[in-house]
Amino acid sequence: MGCTSCSSGGGTPRGCKNNGTCSSGGCNKLGVFDWLANMQMPNGKSQYDIVEIRFKNSRKSFYRNLKGLTLQVGDVVVVDASPGYDVGVVSVVGELARIQVDKKAPGFKPHEARQILRIASQEDIDKWVAARGREYEVMHRSREIAIRLNLEMKISDVEFQGDGSKATFYYTAEGRVDFRQLIKDMAEVFKIRVEMRQIGARQESARLGGIGSCGRELCCSTWLTDFRSVSTSAARYQQLSLNPQKLAGQCGKLKCCLNFELDMYLDALKDFPPTDVKLFTEKGSAFHIKTDVFKQLLWYLYDTGDAGGTSLIPLSPERVKEIIALNKERKKPVDLKDFVEEVEIKVDEDYTNVVGQDDLSRFDNVFKKKKKRKKRKPQTKNDQQNQASTNKDSQSNAPRRKQRKPRTPQQNDRSNEVNSDKNTQDPKNKNSQQGRPKKRRPTRNRKPRNNDGDESQSKKDV
Repeated sequence: MGCTSCSSGGGTPRGCKNNGTCSSGGCNKLGVFDWLANMQMPNGKSQYDIVEIRFKNSRKSFYRNLKGLTLQVGDVVVVDASPGYDVGVVSVVGELARIQVDKKAPGFKPHEARQILRIASQEDIDKWVAARGREYEVMHRSREIAIRLNLEMKISDVEFQGDGSKATFYYTAEGRVDFRQLIKDMAEVFKIRVEMRQIGARQESARLGGIGSCGRELCCSTWLTDFRSVSTSAARYQQLSLNPQKLAGQCGKLKCCLNFELDMYLDALKDFPPTDVKLFTEKGSAFHIKTDVFKQLLWYLYDTGDAGGTSLIPLSPERVKEIIALNKERKKPVDLKDFVEEVEIKVDEDYTNVVGQDDLSRFDNVFKKKKKRKKRKPQTKNDQQNQASTNKDSQSNAPRRKQRKPRTPQQNDRSNEVNSDKNTQDPKNKNSQQGRPKKRRPTRNRKPRNNDGDESQSKKDV
């Protein structure tokens, strides 16, 4: 069966884009690969009749196949419920279901399990889909009723039963809530049987889904099934800053991923000495500042006033143990810096440049060619004529300037007189000479140009 709310139109986990929380329950976010599907049962061993059924939001439970129905993974079946019946999808069958029972429900009693009634018909599926279509509207109406009754709770999800006669309301609250009046009002409005179930903040985020700070989908909405408690000691062991904005997830609690690598840190810290012990030297006492698990170093700092130094001293765990052993024998080393180990980083040279073939500039001299100067050939008469014609064309194409008329000697004398009068009258001008006639420089008389625009050449120029 395909999902009705899946963008790909199929019920496969690869095609689902709703984090396995489709309203029709056709997606499987926690699917199990049936690696025993093509294997035959050994002789004398009966088929295991416990089947795992999946419902909305990865809710799973085990049912008995007493009628001997031939079931496969993905079949839609009708199972017994209280009251009425429910509709689910088969997730695990056969011997693989036995392994799941031992892993998830070790105290499971087969005779107390409910049974599978039949394989769902088209009428059962249509009724189931219609009931699931009401969930969104019912959830918002129930929130309005809770706000009207002034209840400090948040209804995050609603799950209808397959026959539509019952609905389970999942809510989160910080304390205990008296929702007896709420159940009465919802039963009158929706005409169904109401069941209230409180969940935590982590379960709520698993149902809603989202993207984490790492850029991937939330672990609780994709693969994480058990929600362990996370304490701040997990961040301390991993030398993380206790910043609630960075350590908290979308649910408001500490991130579940803080527990993923905690066991590795605890195993690595077993070889480290206790950090609450001071190291005593002749210079003074030093206390622990920080620990670097990856580099296997412990950083210590002298008390102020005793040693006079403020620099951190890195020591290996073995050296710290030696100093603690000396202090137990009432011996004090001279200085902690005597125990600092200088580690030389050796670089393995797998390839050496012997011939120089890795030099980037090795081809520069190869492609550089000396440019030889070409000797100019003596120009012939034809070349001179061609060059003269090109010069005439360039002069003809160039824009012509307006030719000025030459000044007469009388005009030059007038301009000099005007400038001299300004200099003498201006008191701020340093060059002005009041009361003294200014000497006039003789001006050169230019000869007037001919009508053709060419100046008359003198005999000296000739």
